[in-house]
Amino acid sequence: METFTIRDLRERTGELVRGAEAGKLSLVTKHGVGVFVALPFDEDLLRSGVRVALAVKLFDEEVISAGKAAKLAGVSYVEFVNHLGALKIPLARYSEDELSQEIAAFA
Repeated sequence: METFTIRDLRERTGELVRGAEAGKLSLVTKHGVGVFVALPFDEDLLRSGVRVALAVKLFDEEVISAGKAAKLAGVSYVEFVNHLGALKIPLARYSEDELSQEIAAFA
C-alpha cells in the first residue's frame, strides 16, 4: 500500500487515480496520521457492503431520495428504511418552521 500526503494529493493526483484503477490501495495522511484510504471501486467492493454504506451516506446528506438510495444499495425500500432506523437516521426531516406548520395543521 502506497502512502500519499495531503500535499501529494495536489501534486500526484494522477498517480493516485492510476493506482486505484490498477487495483492498488493507497493511504492518504495528514501530519503522519491516516485520513482516508483510496481503493478501487469494483464489484468486490460493492459486494462487501460499500454499496449500502454509500447509499446511506448520500441519503443522509440529502443528495438522493430514500427510494434512489434503496436502489443504489440493492435492497427494497422497506429494507432500506429499516436499515436507516437501525442507524437512527430519520427518514423525514423537518425544519422548525415546517414542523410547526405540520402541528398546526392537525390542531
